[in-house]
Amino acid sequence: MNANSPSRDAVLKKTLLALALALVALGAAAQAADKVKIGFVSTLSGPSSALGVDIRDGFLLSVKLHGGKLGGLPAEVLVSDDQFKPEVARQLFERNVKRDRVDFMTGVVFSNIMLAALPEALDNNTLYLSPNAAPSSMAGKDCNPLFFAVSWPNDAYHEAAGAFANQRALKSVYLVAPNYQAGKDSLAGFKRTFKGQVLGENYTKLGQLDYAAELAEIRAAKPQALYIFLPGGMGINFIKQFVGAGLGKETMLLLPGFSADQDVIGPVGPAMAGLFNTAHWSPDFANPANQRFMAEFQKEYKRVPTLYASQGYDTAELINAAVRDTKGNLADKEAMRRALRSARFDSVRGPFKFNSNQYPIQNYYVRTVGSDGKGGLINKSFNEPILKDHGDVYVQQCMMRK
Repeated sequence: MNANSPSRDAVLKKTLLALALALVALGAAAQAADKVKIGFVSTLSGPSSALGVDIRDGFLLSVKLHGGKLGGLPAEVLVSDDQFKPEVARQLFERNVKRDRVDFMTGVVFSNIMLAALPEALDNNTLYLSPNAAPSSMAGKDCNPLFFAVSWPNDAYHEAAGAFANQRALKSVYLVAPNYQAGKDSLAGFKRTFKGQVLGENYTKLGQLDYAAELAEIRAAKPQALYIFLPGGMGINFIKQFVGAGLGKETMLLLPGFSADQDVIGPVGPAMAGLFNTAHWSPDFANPANQRFMAEFQKEYKRVPTLYASQGYDTAELINAAVRDTKGNLADKEAMRRALRSARFDSVRGPFKFNSNQYPIQNYYVRTVGSDGKGGLINKSFNEPILKDHGDVYVQQCMMRK
């Protein structure tokens, strides 16, 4: 062997070192994904499609404003329509999770549809970020590390409405909601905070559009106020029929925000003026994130966004922050979950954080429908929240820990 030649041991050490460095580099490359894939399933057709469309448009607007990326990675959003059918939603979830191998699922509007499809995500270790549906069961005994509610607990708007009814010294109310989980949660929430008398409550068919029988019962009960939770086309039809029946002259109509939003104001028209509603967000919030969202949404879609659009936008912003904070390591679900829980993004609603059950702690406000100064109507918020830093009553039933 040449005296100047390296020994076999030195060559071996050098080779092993190079191999180790290569493996480290390979591991690092494996950690940083080349793109982020999101399965977006929502109600995009039928009478309630406006809700899903606004969630979708808000979500996609965020992606666009980030240059087609989320967290610095190119974003592929697979959008599909659940057709307002639980079985269709479940099939779409299964396809997105098992065939498309998405990193996140999101998009569903209604609790019954989400609860039918959600196991396909959770059973296959896929994170679900809810931009709307947030049933009480998932906040409590059925809480899951892979489930995040980016909107509000199902009960919260209604708890706020009950508190406002107390503030207005209302003594009697009648309650109406659809017969599904969110409807039951809504009226339970109102009754939890309202101190007066509930003269009656009616659970209608989900998707119902004719309320003649219910209006007759309300007229006979003679409540001071009527509180309804009827999202989308249900609420539009009910309010039109309520006004048409002349009940507004004798009964105050009190609403949750999604029953007095832009998708309802437009079709119902001037009859919405002066109605009170409760929400966690309002178009007139002055924080920079909301001002940008309002300007960009109206520029992109030529309409005023709803609560649903704001929630879709915030959901994409949360994903963006989590992918950014994990440096694109989508395979590490625990690191991603920690990043999501930290909620390090500027929400259009203002102050926001997750509770230990991964449901929001946030403020709720009273809004009133008034002039937008351009011949139309828009929601305007009262300055002080009716409920401040409000969580949910189910968190103690959740055994999940940080």
